[in-house]
Amino acid sequence: MTLQNTLQSRYSAKSYDVNKSLPPDIVAKLLQSLQLSPSSLNNQPWHFIVADDEKGKKRIARSTSNMYQFNHGKIIEASHSIVLCARNNLSEDYFQSLLDQEKKDGRLPNEEAVNRAKQGRQAFLSLHEKEHDIAVWNQKQVYLALGFLLLSAGLLGVDATPIEGFDVDILSQEFDLKAKGLTPCVIVTLGYHAEGDFNAKLPKSRLPQDIIFSRA
Repeated sequence: MTLQNTLQSRYSAKSYDVNKSLPPDIVAKLLQSLQLSPSSLNNQPWHFIVADDEKGKKRIARSTSNMYQFNHGKIIEASHSIVLCARNNLSEDYFQSLLDQEKKDGRLPNEEAVNRAKQGRQAFLSLHEKEHDIAVWNQKQVYLALGFLLLSAGLLGVDATPIEGFDVDILSQEFDLKAKGLTPCVIVTLGYHAEGDFNAKLPKSRLPQDIIFSRA
């Protein structure tokens, strides 16, 4: 499928075919799209919880009780459900782990490059510490990963649904996220839409370009 076709055809699935599961090679590509997503300063301030069986999906779906019950079925029926989490902080140890990986991967070939990366991260960390918005900064990066996942799913012929309608506290308690320094931002369900999914048959509607674009 071409990029243009994907942009025109992808949509948020409202119900999934419970009898269709994603092939392992497709799942691997989707997870790689998250791993390879861009982030500010390559900080990668995220963690992804993947549910590929009934037990795991039920744990995630517990966060859709009460007012979010309408999202319960999507999480349970989909082949896979993923919780995209953001780090609440960026510690010195975490920054060091990034540097170690970048050196291992050849991105930082010498000490000058290492110091430049270290100083750049520290400068922006100090800026966001001053603004008291490190968590918000990190959460913005998670939404970059979300975009990569949704587009990748479309290109691979996989249906997806981004879900913000869930109880953050319930999901955090279920996976002990506060103790791990994480905040759940969005759930994404992945699979193949059900035959009766009404949204699959509706035309796409977007504002025209002359309204959403202007020239600098």
